Amino acid sequence: MEQSFVTQKEFTLRPRARGFHLITDEIIRNLPRLPQAGILHLFIKHTSAGLSINENADPDVQTDMEAIFNHLVKEREPYYMHTCEGDDDMPAHAKSTLTGNSLSIPITDGRLNMGIWQGIYLCEFRNRGGGRKIVATVIGQ
Repeated sequence: MEQSFVTQKEFTLRPRARGFHLITDEIIRNLPRLPQAGILHLFIKHTSAGLSINENADPDVQTDMEAIFNHLVKEREPYYMHTCEGDDDMPAHAKSTLTGNSLSIPITDGRLNMGIWQGIYLCEFRNRGGGRKIVATVIGQ
């Protein structure tokens, strides 16, 4: 019977401008050695950014996702009360709730088992969000 294990690593993504950014390669570079089979759980330690899996081939997807989210959650709405950090503050929190703060990705044969057109996205909802902290937990055997 194979032994199960859990390993965890926290790292900081390089800062990015507001928008949807493919970060698959940066995530993989920061991961510990992956097991033959298991699960990678990614968690972003912020309330104004999110994680998503989406199309990794056409950069228009990134532009369109930004436009869609800006249409769904507008800045400077008169009913916002939490505005102490600027016009992008409350909308960033709302958008983060829509995307979520974690992902689970299967690991097969020592690699992330995603579809050919899938990539991991940082969804940066602040104009200047800075480096975003990620906790990567690998569960496998």
